[in-house]
Amino acid sequence: MAHLGSRRGRVLALPAGLALTASLGFLPSGAASAAELSDAPAAATVATNGEKLSYVVNIEGGRWTSASVKKAIAAAGGEVVIAYDQIGVIVVHSQNPAFAQEIRKARGVVSAGATRGAPLSVQSDNSVGGGSESLSAAEALSAAATASDDQDPLEPLQWDLPAIKADKAHQKTLGSSRVTVGVIDTGVDDTHPDLAPNFNAAASANCVTGKPDTTPGSWRPNPGESDHGTHVAGTIAAAKNGVGVTGVAPGVKVSGIKVSTPDGFFYTEAVVCGFVWAAEHGVDITNNSYYTDPWMFACKTDEDQKALVEAVTRATRYAEKKGTVNVAAAGNSRFDLAADEILDNSSPNDTTPGDRVINPRECLDYPAQLPGVVTVSATGAKDLKASYSNYGLGVIDVAAPGGDRTEYQTPDAPAVNGRILSTTVNGGYNYKAGTSMASPHAAGVLALLKSTHPKASPAALKALLYAQADERACTNPYDINGDGTVDAVCEGGKQKNGFYGAGLVDALDAVRKR
Repeated sequence: MAHLGSRRGRVLALPAGLALTASLGFLPSGAASAAELSDAPAAATVATNGEKLSYVVNIEGGRWTSASVKKAIAAAGGEVVIAYDQIGVIVVHSQNPAFAQEIRKARGVVSAGATRGAPLSVQSDNSVGGGSESLSAAEALSAAATASDDQDPLEPLQWDLPAIKADKAHQKTLGSSRVTVGVIDTGVDDTHPDLAPNFNAAASANCVTGKPDTTPGSWRPNPGESDHGTHVAGTIAAAKNGVGVTGVAPGVKVSGIKVSTPDGFFYTEAVVCGFVWAAEHGVDITNNSYYTDPWMFACKTDEDQKALVEAVTRATRYAEKKGTVNVAAAGNSRFDLAADEILDNSSPNDTTPGDRVINPRECLDYPAQLPGVVTVSATGAKDLKASYSNYGLGVIDVAAPGGDRTEYQTPDAPAVNGRILSTTVNGGYNYKAGTSMASPHAAGVLALLKSTHPKASPAALKALLYAQADERACTNPYDINGDGTVDAVCEGGKQKNGFYGAGLVDALDAVRKR
């Protein structure tokens, strides 16, 4: 995300909104066999004078259907970038303005849609990269002077670790190096001294085009690109090595799966690539602190948007089937995601956004609340829902520290900033706040759970995460800025509610063998 006071932004850092679930199948009953498929009738003249756009084409089967659909794609003026036959999703580029409408007529095609509004060659979004607050030299020196022998120098500033008992968990274990958390994000600077010891290059890639690039270093943010993914990675697994900060699970591995464009857009083809890559390269947990552009909420009533949700749903399901737990940030727009209506005024964000009132049961913010994905809300230094965090009964699974304005939730000394301190590019450290920062805390706890229970399935790990969370009752009335106005209403009981879900994640319980 962006930062406190930004709009939802590409990466979930402040403010932002997130999704509901879609139940979209990959192999519907009665799926056509290869013999029953035929190419889509080619238009008399296929237009090729439009802007080049990217599309996803979702098909009924695997390789047996893919060959036939590829012929139809070519006939409709499309060029296949990559076919993910294992989930029935094909990434296509085309300059035919009517490509989506034409390919939907092909037998074997379930849905198809443009992944963006702006052409492939044009992108501009200034919402990524902002929102950080620098760590001052005085703060760093003061922290180092107060650090105990078992703390890294900046750990006294990390109020978030004791908030989830991670400091106590580290006395038992730092986590297993056999566990890898994939950071699907803006890229990870693996040269950072706090990340290099725990980086898994073999499970890292650049998926921005929709096709994985494994060139060494391709997963890093380029100069001028957002440090968001690097910050997230540090929260998960910054090494306990006498340098800088400490991660929630400082003994596990972390990989970088870059999915955002240089301008900070997270498009569907890249996100699909990210989940499939993670699934097939031994990634145990993925962290997803973003929503998929260009729609904050993609509506199933729209043919293009429906196809985007289906493609990512197939990818997340595939990853979980292969043993991966997917975790995502709930968003920073202060939305009640269980409400009947939400005003989305930022979509499509890569062209000209407009106001639209959406029903969150039909219009989904993905991947955060797709089936099986763990949805995380944010808390501040006083364990209250962060001012910006989305919420919603039946939507939020767990809560975790994401930080808040220091004047809203002031941490106890020696910490001085209500935001989350973590790694940034070029070996540095800074503060950020958002559900983007909450999600990696939950991913880190899941990594500790996987370390403790190496044979546990994704379903079992999620069940443990929810059962071990520290229950937190609703905060009502909720007036986070103290101006006398109720800012949000929490619904539900202590065991499950709209602000905190099953409760605040617990790192200490995660490392207790039972």
